[in-house]
Amino acid sequence: MSVPRRVFFTRGVGIHKDRLASFEAALRSAGIEMFNLVYVSSIFPPKCTEVTRLEGLRSLNPGEIVYAVMARADTNEPNRLVSAAVGLALPKEQDHYGYLSEHHTYGETETQSGEYAEDLAATMLATTLGIEFDPDTAWQEREQIYKASGKIIETSHICQSAKGDVSGKWTTVIAAAVFVME
Repeated sequence: MSVPRRVFFTRGVGIHKDRLASFEAALRSAGIEMFNLVYVSSIFPPKCTEVTRLEGLRSLNPGEIVYAVMARADTNEPNRLVSAAVGLALPKEQDHYGYLSEHHTYGETETQSGEYAEDLAATMLATTLGIEFDPDTAWQEREQIYKASGKIIETSHICQSAKGDVSGKWTTVIAAAVFVME
């Protein structure tokens, strides 16, 4: 089995009277509707590099089996806030794996949801690298500890949030890290 060498991040929102069609619309909004998506867990491969969404999509073919870490949330409640986020934490050592985390929730803003996903990924990586921290401190404080350790080089996130359609149609949000195998 091969290890992905490239990844791109994408997000989308879809609205439709049918739940499944709303999800399809969110996939279309994210540009990944034409692939057979296989959800994978949260390991970011060593030496994997981020590319733009456009560059990543150019490397994939319709119908291809594509691996992705995806967060998804939906609602048919008018004005209910939904969010889906994927967080990323990369180690300084390129030969070490990093972490991705998916977070899907209700009632959180895009910033709250995105930072939570970023925090999850960084905390998972910090525990594997032996970085000591107090899990009860705020994310901003722990982020500084993680980066000051010299073991974590970067954290980030992608998030999509939306309020439920006012007429009660299904509203779906997705955020994804999509791996390119070649």
